[in-house]
Amino acid sequence: MSLTGLFLILFLIVHLTINFTVVFNDDGMLFGELVHMMESSPLIKVISYVLYLSILLHIIQAYLLYLQNRKAKGQKYKISTRANATFASKNMTLLGSLILIFLIIHLLDFFYGLKISHTLPEEALYDEVIHVYKKPGYVVLYTVSMIFLALHLSQGFQSAFQTLGLNHRKYTPIIKFLGLVYSIIIPLGFAIIPVYVYFFK
Repeated sequence: MSLTGLFLILFLIVHLTINFTVVFNDDGMLFGELVHMMESSPLIKVISYVLYLSILLHIIQAYLLYLQNRKAKGQKYKISTRANATFASKNMTLLGSLILIFLIIHLLDFFYGLKISHTLPEEALYDEVIHVYKKPGYVVLYTVSMIFLALHLSQGFQSAFQTLGLNHRKYTPIIKFLGLVYSIIIPLGFAIIPVYVYFFK
């Protein structure tokens, strides 16, 4: 669970970097070139399969842990009786489920949409993305989903290191701080993109 989570955390950094590179590119050529490159690169395809497998394993592991905790304690969460438990820690499965719903919608809009359009010119691929981000309903969905992601990451980041036994008086506070910064900056960065496109493109 922790290893797949950390892999997905690293992936989000790469994904956000690419998104900023392509969405804020005015002519759309760079975006189209990257899409075509990713579709034709065997290495990218292998990484994509690893990514999908990691997401699938993360989901399966999450629900197995949820069922184990519920069965062991006769309640939804083992930690729900802790007075200092945060909203995120008590609702990780719910937050993850909401993120999964968004992810499915996101993949249907972009992955399959762009997959069908892979023979289009670079400018046309860019226009497809802009078209999606011009839908107010999608912008709201995207932004709200990033709030769910921020909450999920705020708990998941530090939990991953703790589960792996990487606890230390000196370094654990640093990990918690980095987790907080990450859980704010990454979702905020993703949310800025559709909002920026909707209002300024």
